[in-house]
Amino acid sequence: MPGQPEFHGGLLIAETLARHGARFLFTLCGGHISPVVVACRQRGLRVIDVRDEATAVFAADAVARLTGAPGVAAVTAGPGLTNTITAVKNAQLAQSPVVILGGATATILKGRGALQDIDQMALMRPHVKSAETVRAVRGIIPALERAFNLAPAGVPGPVFVELPVDLLYPEKLVREWYGLASEKAPKSFGGKLFNRYLQWHLRRIFAPGPNVPPAGAPEIAIPRPEPAEVDRAAALLKQARRPVLLAGSQALLAPHEAAELRQAVLALGIPTYLSGMARGLLGREPLQARHQRKLALKEADLVVLAGVPCDFRLDYGRHIPLSAELISVNRSSCDLRKNRRPDLGIRADPGAFLVALAASLRGPHLEWGAWQEILRRRDAARDGEIETEAQRETEYINPVRLCQEIEKAIGEDSIIVGDGGDFVATASYIVRPRSPLSWLDPGPFGTLGVGAGFALGARLCRPRSEVWILYGDGAAAYSLAEFDTFSRHGLPVIAVVATDAAWTQIAREQVEIFKDDVATQLARTPYHLVAQGYGAEGLLIQRHEEIAPGLERARELARSGRPVLVNAFLGRTGFRKGSVSL
Repeated sequence: MPGQPEFHGGLLIAETLARHGARFLFTLCGGHISPVVVACRQRGLRVIDVRDEATAVFAADAVARLTGAPGVAAVTAGPGLTNTITAVKNAQLAQSPVVILGGATATILKGRGALQDIDQMALMRPHVKSAETVRAVRGIIPALERAFNLAPAGVPGPVFVELPVDLLYPEKLVREWYGLASEKAPKSFGGKLFNRYLQWHLRRIFAPGPNVPPAGAPEIAIPRPEPAEVDRAAALLKQARRPVLLAGSQALLAPHEAAELRQAVLALGIPTYLSGMARGLLGREPLQARHQRKLALKEADLVVLAGVPCDFRLDYGRHIPLSAELISVNRSSCDLRKNRRPDLGIRADPGAFLVALAASLRGPHLEWGAWQEILRRRDAARDGEIETEAQRETEYINPVRLCQEIEKAIGEDSIIVGDGGDFVATASYIVRPRSPLSWLDPGPFGTLGVGAGFALGARLCRPRSEVWILYGDGAAAYSLAEFDTFSRHGLPVIAVVATDAAWTQIAREQVEIFKDDVATQLARTPYHLVAQGYGAEGLLIQRHEEIAPGLERARELARSGRPVLVNAFLGRTGFRKGSVSL
């Protein structure tokens, strides 16, 4: 029909993404994927082009965490794909369902020295649930259907689909690339033979497939516990006098059930510590304990790990005494028993388990008032120590006091993105996420560089929320260029860069042990001016009295639609001395 776009593989991809509910495509342009990007915009997806392919995957990861549905990133071949590896691995370890579409060299040129042609499958397989190469146009939709089904299933994770460039462009153009558009036939026998091979190859990759109605977005099955397992856990809980619940990111893998999960945890009444994506689940409810977790675990007689493995964060299980009953609930059979065999191991969704457990214990409310009071007093004592630390004078701003002012400034409907070492860890003691799904950090991989990508995904998923990035000055440099992306796409995030001119978390221990600060020192860089150069707003604060007005000005700018970076010059303290994790 006149005016109708010529058919190409990118259209099939765009239709499939839309059918599965994808609203955003994160990308950095490249000739291998141009048909995908163009078709997605034509189909109504919002295409967000970034300045580093890792950011595209981080943004897709954030979308997955906040919605439960796969986020989607498309990157070009070769270096475009290799640039994503850290972000892909981060998504794998954080159990985020992400679909990565990777361009690739033409099928006929594979292994012949084409531009950006590498063995992408060998590169990606260790870091994804599945890596699949599409070999014909008719295979595009089935491959994407499999990817969208697999990424959120069971233990969620990233999935990679490789798309050779000659499957994406119009057949007529591909024939021209292959030299088959000319009416002049080759004269030599070898030329004729090769010509016939090319004709056969093109017929094979462009041959129509069976007329099977495409599937829609799958209903994501949540692995739920068996009633007998819930009953046994309830029996153990009834006997406990000093129970502790640790809820991690995996408890929030079904974001649409967050409100029900919150009510279940409150109904259970177990003193609760939250980590990862579970931060904010209880808001400011006093049931949540925030400090001295290690001590609480050592004194507990029952520990419930809801989506928390016994890895380095629990000293490989040694934080939990052998005398305590241990209930571990995890979607992953490996994480369920990692380093410590539980007394009751339940392979199920931790959030679904807690909801079922609360339902099974309806009736007389279990009380652990004396135990809860002990933990509250410890929290109050630690908060007092933090307040004392905040009053210490430093060369510039005391980082603890800055975190206190951020805690006062952030809005009730806000999302906090943590990207850094020492400063973000300090903030985690002080800044309280207001609601479920309002804290984003890298997860167990400890990756720096997530800040801008996570903020992109968060701002797009929750356009009415305030989005804050808490940056260490070391981490900020990984994604500072994305202020160009925020500006071009009208995404008003607020970033606070804690500029103490060092990789402080490393320097603090390295200098004490080795008496040498080599490779740990930075400059007091004017990051606010860099942000201005990218079209955003930039503010500098250097004294305590400038913090509150500076943060309020940042909020005003964000409300007006402007992304803004607050460069906060920090002094140095020993607040987190001895905090390096191995």
